[in-house]
Amino acid sequence: MQKYYIPKPQPAGIDYGPHPFTADINKFTLDNQYFRDVLWTGRQLQLTLMCIKPGEDIGLEIHPQTDQFLRIEQGQALVLMGHGPQELNYRQTACEDFAILIPAGTWHNIINTGTCPLKLYSIYAPPNHPRGAVHPTKEIAERMEHGKY
Repeated sequence: MQKYYIPKPQPAGIDYGPHPFTADINKFTLDNQYFRDVLWTGRQLQLTLMCIKPGEDIGLEIHPQTDQFLRIEQGQALVLMGHGPQELNYRQTACEDFAILIPAGTWHNIINTGTCPLKLYSIYAPPNHPRGAVHPTKEIAERMEHGKY
């Protein structure tokens, strides 16, 4: 019989997938200090933790084949979405306990409009990042995603 356990937050870079996983997601999210830390990767979805500095954003992006769910655990944000990078007609403020759902093929950006780090987690279906990926800062994330690191 396989053992199930509730892990405590670990150093960044530990991907618990695709094994069964139960955890205090609020604690994991609030403890995360990295721009992006992939926590769990399965065949059909992926869980990542994010920490966005005040005034910083996720960066304008689109995932053509991936739906995305985000939940804010701390902070406040401006959510932008639309059909093109110049057509971000959906504008909504969001804060702690808000969920954000981004359909595949939608341009989007999340901007931290508060004075403290924006702490959130994101679920991608299907997975979007390499298993166990850690991006300490937004700058490093952008370089790694464009093969310049």
